[in-house]
Amino acid sequence: MKSGAENETDAAFEGNVALSQVSSQLAQGSKDTFGAVVSHVNRYSKVIVLTDVRSGASIAVWPAMQGRVLTSTVGGADGLSFGWVNRELIASREVCEHVNSVGGEDRIWLGPEGGQFSIFFEPGAPFDLDHWYTPPALDTEPFETVRKSRTAVTFRKAFRLSNYSRTNFHVRIDRIVRLLSQERIWSSLGVACDAGVQAVGFESENTLTNLAAESWSKDTGLLSLWVLGQFQSNSQTTIVLPIHSGSESRLGIPVTTDYFGVVPESRIDIREDVVLFKADANHRGKLGLSIQRAKGILGSYDGQNHVLTIVQYSQPSGFAEYANSSWQIQTEPYKGDVANCYNDGPSFSGGEQLGKFYELESSSPAKVLSSKETVSHIQRTIHLVGTEQQLDRVCRATLGQSLEDASSLNT
Repeated sequence: MKSGAENETDAAFEGNVALSQVSSQLAQGSKDTFGAVVSHVNRYSKVIVLTDVRSGASIAVWPAMQGRVLTSTVGGADGLSFGWVNRELIASREVCEHVNSVGGEDRIWLGPEGGQFSIFFEPGAPFDLDHWYTPPALDTEPFETVRKSRTAVTFRKAFRLSNYSRTNFHVRIDRIVRLLSQERIWSSLGVACDAGVQAVGFESENTLTNLAAESWSKDTGLLSLWVLGQFQSNSQTTIVLPIHSGSESRLGIPVTTDYFGVVPESRIDIREDVVLFKADANHRGKLGLSIQRAKGILGSYDGQNHVLTIVQYSQPSGFAEYANSSWQIQTEPYKGDVANCYNDGPSFSGGEQLGKFYELESSSPAKVLSSKETVSHIQRTIHLVGTEQQLDRVCRATLGQSLEDASSLNT
């Protein structure tokens, strides 16, 4: 997928004006509105708001938390906030031991998560939640704001980390977040514009550089870019994963389902060309797609608010190796997933649930990088709000399914 970079300029972005305009409209706002979320977070740490003045489509970008896209809306300050945001944790100013799950529709991590090359577990530690720790550079530390314009913000962060096999890395992440124009949204979807549909779209272009003098080695561990989006769940939301059809002997299993135990049959529907997964945040589960099955696109449909979400991501046209993030010592550490989805739910160990959210995720290939060499990855998120008839047309054209099929787990 091409980056589709819109022209960036060095002109100062009038962020304070945009923020004040948002804040001025909040007195009677619902806690689920975009403006209310921005106002809440700004009490503790400033965000940057990018807005399409013509449509009201807006995104909130948070430099202090890795330049993540915290949330978005199609309708300005009073519009529904699409991202899941952990207001209580943000307000507490608490720094959690394992992960600070503050939310965000597009946040940057690195993989792998599990296995002998994991960057989330200390050497020799058991692969369980008690010993799982998110690297601070990807969890609590800010990214430097390098440049900002009316439609984009560029961030940078250099840091060091080590993996389960005691391999040391010195890396830099360069990250550009762009608000997409309405024209760009529809061209990215490959669908004729429907003026009756409200839309917001954004993308992050992420580049990982090996700053060390030595090249990486497959024998001691590689890293990959990993972009995750957290969205608000409800009982009428379903995740839609289009897959390449074909036999298991040729393409492997349709989808990996055993990350967090067996997924109940009532919560998943595996078909020839699609996998449907309930996203109600009532049962913890995670799915994964291999390079042979993934099609470079994920989606979800929220029937309660009539929101169709499309996530597109860069994926090589041929074979590539991906970091294996399963929580065990692996025989095939580079046979991991291209894309994942996650539905939160009560902890199996009796701990508290993280939140009422689901995730759509994608990763870059794991490549052997020589000194100063890079690997890049793009993830694009588009939300569409309209009638069922309008969204059905887009759903068929992008995800290959009718809206009725996409909602079938909720009937």
